[in-house]
Amino acid sequence: MKKLFLALAVAAPMIAAAQVLEVQSLQKINTPANVDTKIAGVSPAGDYILLTTVANEGLVRYDLATGETKELSNAQGAGYNVKISQDGREIAFRETTIDQNKMRRSNILRQNFASGKRQLIAKGQRDLRKMDTKDAELTVTILDRHIALTRGTKTTMLAPCGEDKSYIWPSVSPDGKKLCFYVTTGGCYVSDIDGSNPQFIANACRAAKWYNNDVIVGMADEDDGERLTASAIVAYSLDGQKQVLTDKSMMAVYPYAVEGAIVFSTEKGETYLLKVK
Repeated sequence: MKKLFLALAVAAPMIAAAQVLEVQSLQKINTPANVDTKIAGVSPAGDYILLTTVANEGLVRYDLATGETKELSNAQGAGYNVKISQDGREIAFRETTIDQNKMRRSNILRQNFASGKRQLIAKGQRDLRKMDTKDAELTVTILDRHIALTRGTKTTMLAPCGEDKSYIWPSVSPDGKKLCFYVTTGGCYVSDIDGSNPQFIANACRAAKWYNNDVIVGMADEDDGERLTASAIVAYSLDGQKQVLTDKSMMAVYPYAVEGAIVFSTEKGETYLLKVK
């Protein structure tokens, strides 16, 4: 991928009636126009983002200050559910292969940016429950339609809204006390970390991520049954306030957030950085 440069976007974010976040600027990261590009993660300090394809193939680190890129992997599955360490110095990601029985297997690798060294931390896994083996950091993924919450080597299965529901897009709050998730037939919810006390947030808040311990950001997308017709990035506070952060015509999808910044893709494969406080 060629060297990328930051440029100011011409569009301004839409401010809804309620103000959850104060918008400072909207910047476009001028990656080559490619509908196959999406964001895979953002560092806790907001100094770099990770890019992959719509099919989660390959992984590229993009430095927001310099515009420099570094290819980390070209493997299948590398962009799915990437884990970034709290100091931003390491990531853990998967490289997927198909075995002789036509089963998907994932080698989980850890890469240190300072040393450039890669370490195999789990081999042949069918899911990501063993991705974080170095510490007791909380991680979540979906297994058999339910939420698999892992601390160290212990995994607990959760179904906050009932065993008969299907869950997607789980996310742990920065303080590790709350869980955000989407019920495929019921909308976006927040619960305590053990799955208790589920609180309905909204139907139109898909693929939500935590901005801080009190605010989540997601996408409010619309379609005609075949294709996306509109999509905006929205913010919800846990006390019930809502804010629309981008115009629906931008077709903004799949946000990632750290305090002070939200990054998201568009249907055209563009990438934007929204600075807020």
